[in-house]
Amino acid sequence: MNRNNFDSVIIGAGSVGTPLAMSLAAKGVSVLCIDSAPSAGQGNNKCAIGGARATHSEPAKVALGLRSLEVFRTWKEMYGDEISWYQGGYTYVAYDEETMNLFRGNVPLQQKAGLNIRLIDAGEMENLVPGINPEGLLGGTWSPFDGSASPMQSCYAFGRRAEELGAEFVFNETVTGLGIDGNRVVSVTTDRDTYACGAVVNCAGSFAVEAGRMAGIELPVFPESHEAGVTEPVERLFDPMVVDIRKAPGSANYYFYQHDTGQIVFCITPDPPIPGTDIDERSEFLPLVAARMIDLYPRLANLKVRRTWRGIYPMTLDGAPILDRCGPDNYYVAVGMCGQGFMLGPGIGEVMARFLTDEVNETDKLVLNELRLNRQFTSVEALK
Repeated sequence: MNRNNFDSVIIGAGSVGTPLAMSLAAKGVSVLCIDSAPSAGQGNNKCAIGGARATHSEPAKVALGLRSLEVFRTWKEMYGDEISWYQGGYTYVAYDEETMNLFRGNVPLQQKAGLNIRLIDAGEMENLVPGINPEGLLGGTWSPFDGSASPMQSCYAFGRRAEELGAEFVFNETVTGLGIDGNRVVSVTTDRDTYACGAVVNCAGSFAVEAGRMAGIELPVFPESHEAGVTEPVERLFDPMVVDIRKAPGSANYYFYQHDTGQIVFCITPDPPIPGTDIDERSEFLPLVAARMIDLYPRLANLKVRRTWRGIYPMTLDGAPILDRCGPDNYYVAVGMCGQGFMLGPGIGEVMARFLTDEVNETDKLVLNELRLNRQFTSVEALK
């Protein structure tokens, strides 16, 4: 292990830290990525269901999503790694005028931000998702270039590429403190070693707050539990990720898609939220999500569920990440992913790499301004 002064040390080798290590190494930056797990992507990254979209309602997240999609879409062709990319698109369904009006207001703004999206009527929705419940269906939105990939395969691929470019990783080490001289972080200490550094990036996911306190800052990030599941494989039924943002007792939005293996992967947003870092599954989850999914898509009724699991969303009050430099002069944060670290990670990695090397472009400036730490956090993203 090279104990010399690293240009950058990243705390967390997950959905954001690993692609950031890759992007920094591609610029010739000497980078060390530290994680307490045995390998990359073993935290909340492996709990992600794999959806990847640019279908957001805020320009910064659209920009990050578009770049991330390009990385996922072209990865196998460029580097040869199988990451199970499937460009099935995303569709948001509407069964009431309130939801349809929300989409009518969002779509022009999304298109202005560069997203390929359009409103569709009930007939086209039935063609996109054959077998969808037609009763009361008004239509929705269709984003054809969104898709899905394997979080684990992707994180491993990004990690391998980062190492090929010269990045170094240490695992099974927990960051315990920062050495600060004046207003600069000069070293990162773990339970095993101390590493000198020129800059530090907090990509610690659910532990971002603790990593922030080591630098003397309080980050407005809080953990919530979300559950997901996967069925047995069946022949292809439909292509898009299907998202229903209607609220019902016990839940807000829910979403599901058919993986390239044929399995249906699904997730739900509990309402009220479940705060904390408990990762034990609940008995209430499967009956709750199954009833909603079958009502929307009756063909799922006889599928067997293989397993369910729970992961942690590091949340912010407005449902958007925090990308900034704060506290000590050389301390950066890429935190509060709100369950979207996987789908935004490659784009965030590139933006943060340019931020650290003083190479930001005009799109980066928009992203960094919109996602800065000292924003108001009063406007909740409609499609978070």
